[in-house]
Amino acid sequence: MARDQTTAAIDVGTSKITTLIASITEEGDANVVGVATVPSRGLRKGQVVNIEEATAAISGSVDAAERMAGSSIARAYVSIGGNHVASINSHGVVAVAEPEKEITQNDVRRVIDAAKAVQLPQSREILHILPRGYIVDGQEGVVDPAGMTGVRLEVDTHLVTGGATAIRNLAKCVEELGIEVAGMVFGGLASAHATITDTEKELGVVLVDIGGGTTDVAIFVEGALSYSSVIPIGAINISKDLAAGLRVSLESAEKIKLLLGTQPKTPAIAEHRDGVKQKKAGEDDEIDVSGLGLVEEMRSISRRTLVEGIIKPRLNEIFTMVGLEVKRSGFGGMMPSGVVITGGGALTVGATEAARRNLAMSVHIGTPLRIRGLIDEIMTPAYASSVGLLLYGASQRRGEAGAGAISRGASRIQMKGIAGRVIDLIKSFLP
Repeated sequence: MARDQTTAAIDVGTSKITTLIASITEEGDANVVGVATVPSRGLRKGQVVNIEEATAAISGSVDAAERMAGSSIARAYVSIGGNHVASINSHGVVAVAEPEKEITQNDVRRVIDAAKAVQLPQSREILHILPRGYIVDGQEGVVDPAGMTGVRLEVDTHLVTGGATAIRNLAKCVEELGIEVAGMVFGGLASAHATITDTEKELGVVLVDIGGGTTDVAIFVEGALSYSSVIPIGAINISKDLAAGLRVSLESAEKIKLLLGTQPKTPAIAEHRDGVKQKKAGEDDEIDVSGLGLVEEMRSISRRTLVEGIIKPRLNEIFTMVGLEVKRSGFGGMMPSGVVITGGGALTVGATEAARRNLAMSVHIGTPLRIRGLIDEIMTPAYASSVGLLLYGASQRRGEAGAGAISRGASRIQMKGIAGRVIDLIKSFLP
């Protein structure tokens, strides 16, 4: 498979590193041909803390995906997270260069450049410049002003920024493998590409991506990303709470947490796919964990104690902080589509109930959309960011191709106009 026909994504998270290689269909869907996931090393709360370990882990994921796909990666889109990510909304205004004609792509570029001219510390870099809407001579709600007639062009943009050190360290880990970084993508934006529909974005929706070490919050209003933030608490904190409460290792706590997420809500006899059975014993339902192979050799644990006493308080904390971010954004009450929870933490028992209780909005779990091929293991919320990276990369490549077509078309029109004037000039000299 030719390199230029594929798009690659490297999702670098706190708990896992996933590499996806896919061909992109004409409709913009991703056909996955290579996928690999390895445990994350050298990262803490989404940031690189050991370059050698992080590079080795990324290399292992990339190599496995390349073997499956039968092709090598030349460039890839890379996800970035961590509580260094922040956002700001900015406004830009320019005068249209040729008001007697029409607004051109050059005018659009100039107004976006004006919007991104904000004062930022040297320690921060802009990750994304996302137009929220254009205003032409006072007319609001313009999606694409190119080709329209006007004198004054304005734009509202959403700028996603990150710590320069964190961005460069992550880029170095990937570039040391001989892979060009096609773009650094905020994890919440990537997850939105995979799990949220255009209708939900237009109505207004809150995306909550609960990762291993952090929780990404992305708020969409009127079809555009309008607020982004990262909360430095993730699913690993739930596992640590379980480990402390049960006095077991972190690995055992993770197994128990995953088991709880697969158990039915009502106390009844049910068989887990790994052969672990749940049974009711008196008022508190006991869960048999002898089949999990825990080093502590535990036999059974109380589901109610774990859910109500350990997991629920941590989930309440996470969604209380999400509620504070929604309030801080200034867009409260403008999200009738409710909340979409994704990421590995979305599978935690009681997550949707905690979100409904703390945010007072409709809630559902977001799973990846618009993807096919080798997808058996990635059709879960845990891989939403990975799939979203692919779809984001595909949309960027289509945008580049479209911009090239526009510029080439404009060049042909310009040449045709010059040729026409020359012909008219020659005709004027003919009898």
